[in-house]
Amino acid sequence: MAAGSAEVPQEMMEVDKRIESEESGDEEGKKQAVRLVTDLSQQSLRDEQNGENSTEEAETPVDMETISLDPEAEDVDLNHFRIGKIEGFEVLKKVKTLCLRQNLIKRIENLEQLQTLRELDLYDNQIRKIENLESLVELEILDLSFNVLRHIEGLDQFSQLKKLFLVNNKISKIENLSNLQMLQMLELGSNRIRVIENIDSLTNLDSLFLGRNKITKLQNLDALTNLTVLSIQNKLTMLDIAANRIKKIENVSHLTELQEFWMNDNLVESWSDLDELKGAKNLETVYLERNPLQKDPQYRRKIVLALPTVRQIDATFVRF
Repeated sequence: MAAGSAEVPQEMMEVDKRIESEESGDEEGKKQAVRLVTDLSQQSLRDEQNGENSTEEAETPVDMETISLDPEAEDVDLNHFRIGKIEGFEVLKKVKTLCLRQNLIKRIENLEQLQTLRELDLYDNQIRKIENLESLVELEILDLSFNVLRHIEGLDQFSQLKKLFLVNNKISKIENLSNLQMLQMLELGSNRIRVIENIDSLTNLDSLFLGRNKITKLQNLDALTNLTVLSIQNKLTMLDIAANRIKKIENVSHLTELQEFWMNDNLVESWSDLDELKGAKNLETVYLERNPLQKDPQYRRKIVLALPTVRQIDATFVRF
């Protein structure tokens, strides 16, 4: 662990109390079952305006010469040190984890010699572009959350990357991820994404976070056969989770804008599960065929009683 010199204020050493959604994601992932995680951790997200209009003008970047680095250190944590530029880190010959959270960094640079690096944390800085990371081919975890990125780029060389965090940026499109075939967790919450796309090659992905975006349709997930954790946002109008092995409808009660719910060919057997959909006042289409529920002689009648706004059950319209 690298330590700052006496000139660095003690309060800069305080631990960041915000909890990133990675924690909830990992915990859910351990359950080894397909389910929906309905929201990003509230504690992990701050107001976007505070992110963009931070106190960068009021803070003076620290001179890196005032910070001592241990050349033998494997884990280096310089959280909230007011670092304005990445420089002087070439002395770290054995570093595996480099944490530069909550600093004043505007550009990714001068990391070429850190080829032993496995985890790079640049959460909460002022970075506008993913660049100059070509040499870090062994990287497994990259966190660029709470920056001002507009594009996903510069990641082609990360064939070993397992976790990528891009929370709370200005990203409008999912792109340039096709080479990340070892990726297990992708966190894209609180961006400007409208369409789920370009993730077919991420077949090892087990956790996908898309909350607080502008997505209205759940689509293009068929290739993600290992997906066990999915976080979506409350403006979704169509939810299609057909043909899985889901036993229970849960964690969707907040999807009040749902118009279509496709959950055919699953293992749902309890009628009380439909209570999760009662908040969707505009729900018109429900597919539940080929679930154990369908064996009930009153199958259609019970759906209508539970969800009176529904106009189509499976492929057949409701008659009144």
